[in-house]
Amino acid sequence: MVKRVLAVVVFGFLFVLSGCGGPVQDDIVNYINEELKTAQTLEDKAVAAYEGVAGVNYTDDQTMYDAMVNEVIPNYEELLTELENVSIETDELKEIHDIYLSGAKLQFSAFEKIVEALEKQDSSLVDEANKLLEEGRLQIEDYNKKLDELAKENNVEIEKE
Repeated sequence: MVKRVLAVVVFGFLFVLSGCGGPVQDDIVNYINEELKTAQTLEDKAVAAYEGVAGVNYTDDQTMYDAMVNEVIPNYEELLTELENVSIETDELKEIHDIYLSGAKLQFSAFEKIVEALEKQDSSLVDEANKLLEEGRLQIEDYNKKLDELAKENNVEIEKE
């Protein structure tokens, strides 16, 4: 009988803990569900436009240039503005968000460098841009990993699309 009562008390306590949101938990939920909505849409547009003209989808410099100038850079510029204006309450999440912002800034610099490379027809600038893209990608991967860890520590489930 004592074991059953203890089991009910422990279960009830765990249920209450997972049901109560602390400041970090609340901040993560707001950050993902509200603060990043527009940013995610802008990033998706920019990345899709870039992928549509880069790598195996590359057709010619003019097509790439037009996509970079008319779609990729404007969307990414707006993304950076969104990321800089995100409202974050807790230091733990702020540190992680700053990694994302830094990675996004590197990606943006790379996109600008690609435009410069196309204008100057300078393949060494393309190499520089690719290095910046890789650095940015690694930082954004680090951001995602750390955000997942913080969410897990705070009983927040992040649904991946």
